[in-house]
Amino acid sequence: MKIGCPTEIKPQEFRVGMTPDAAREAIAHGHDVLIQKGAGIGAGFMDEDYVAAGARIIDTAEEIFASAEMIVKVKEPQAVERKMLREGQLLFTYLHLAPDPEQTKDLLASGCTAIAYETVTDDRGGLPLLAPMSEVAGRLAPQVGAWTLQKANGGRGVLMGGVPGVAPAKVVVIGGGVVGTHAAKIAAGMGADVTVLDRSLPRLRYLDDVFGGTFKNQYSTAGATAKLVREADMVIGAVLIPGAAAPKLVNRAQLADMKPGAALVDVAIDQGGCFETSKATTHADPIYEVDGIMHYCVANMPGAVARTSTQALGNATLPFLLNLADKGWRQACEDDPHLLNGLNVHAGQLTYYAVGKALGIDVLSPNLALKA
Repeated sequence: MKIGCPTEIKPQEFRVGMTPDAAREAIAHGHDVLIQKGAGIGAGFMDEDYVAAGARIIDTAEEIFASAEMIVKVKEPQAVERKMLREGQLLFTYLHLAPDPEQTKDLLASGCTAIAYETVTDDRGGLPLLAPMSEVAGRLAPQVGAWTLQKANGGRGVLMGGVPGVAPAKVVVIGGGVVGTHAAKIAAGMGADVTVLDRSLPRLRYLDDVFGGTFKNQYSTAGATAKLVREADMVIGAVLIPGAAAPKLVNRAQLADMKPGAALVDVAIDQGGCFETSKATTHADPIYEVDGIMHYCVANMPGAVARTSTQALGNATLPFLLNLADKGWRQACEDDPHLLNGLNVHAGQLTYYAVGKALGIDVLSPNLALKA
């Protein structure tokens, strides 16, 4: 199979869909790997590294899309890329379709088959291709939130760990999953007073057993959330409903009750954001203010640490990539129901229920798509 990896063109996106090691593995399996010139530079991988692995360097994205049977990326295809997709082509990347009707419309029109990293599952109920970027984003969230809190950036001027005689920052993490757990660990490590909110009692018990004393946790009711948000210096939104739009857990009216200059860090922004006032930003212009509250809503946070992120993502995606290339998407998905859960679009039809519900589009069962 011809596997193509174009350069990411989303603003300030420095990751790359395949590492040289991944290219080497695919080539060892008998596949032809095409890498766009300069695709890996942002993550510290030179064209020479890919050539040494056996890949071919291709000058333009147009050539990659025209000749590759499978396109491997990191971020969702941008409008100009979606125009280059074709019927029968396989796209393997993050999609986050629920809050993105334009992308969904274009993918359906292209006739391609699209498998989304973020909805592939595992036998433990996890999301193995989302997890590494959730870990990165979770660990970054307190770091960027601390920067947002600095007075020069419009924040409260509060130091995360305080100093002797001065209380530390109060940090509330909404969601105790992968993002929330890593965010809480780092925020607590910075010396902050951290509380994690979640609606799963088993998850809260796990957090208490593993991290008891490092940070606090509390059951997430509307009342408890409102109280803690009101008292917080920083709120990190870390909720996830796989494949679906994120629920809005802090509304605009609540901002008036918050401390002036408090920071909202919305890690759920890829799925539409979990704060009513959230809108996607970029690394070039990451923060904005609403009603005196600072918002950090960068939609590709892990892109800031591109080398770490690319390596972590590559480790997770490689087995699935090889499976798809070795067997073709139909056989690979038939053999692995967890990979089939990643199927979002096929031949002009939507195949993921949560996206269809969010966008009001009829959905074809992925099992029926296999037989189509």
